[in-house]
Amino acid sequence: MDNPIADEKLIGQIYDKHFKDVYQFLIYFTGKVEDAEDLTQEVFLRVLKSYSHYNGQSTLKTWVFSIAKHVALDYHRKKKYYSIFKDGFFKKLASNDLEPAEVAENNEKKRLVREAMTTLKPAYRTVIILRGLNGLSIKQTAEVLGCSEEKVKVDYHRAIKKLKTKFNISTWEVLNNAN
Repeated sequence: MDNPIADEKLIGQIYDKHFKDVYQFLIYFTGKVEDAEDLTQEVFLRVLKSYSHYNGQSTLKTWVFSIAKHVALDYHRKKKYYSIFKDGFFKKLASNDLEPAEVAENNEKKRLVREAMTTLKPAYRTVIILRGLNGLSIKQTAEVLGCSEEKVKVDYHRAIKKLKTKFNISTWEVLNNAN
């Protein structure tokens, strides 16, 4: 880093632009807000440390998500964490603007989505989170995961199909109730 002040501003801009998406990705992957906060910090520390090695071959967003994926997988390996979602995370999402029956129905849908997502292997979970929830393109998802675009398409299709058949959950319910 030749100019520390300019680099500091650039890192701040990267953080401001990608923080929310990275944080959301890590919440979905870990299921714990506290862990996602710590891991998000870890992602941006790694971005700061390795920015001088960013070569521009992929988009900046893809590069940051690639780092986030590695941080999440490191966490997964260390904790041998089984499930993405915990009940406490979704309880915090309940809206006070809804009628109690609507809140109960939404909570049940979220529980079904959590249950369904935890049955997927990590590769399928990651593809659904990146493509369906974070809105990355097939190409960006392939770059983050380090695989072919065809593999992303196949894994996404298989994951959605598995959720639909095993738990009778529509694609819309998966994506809408995970947020």
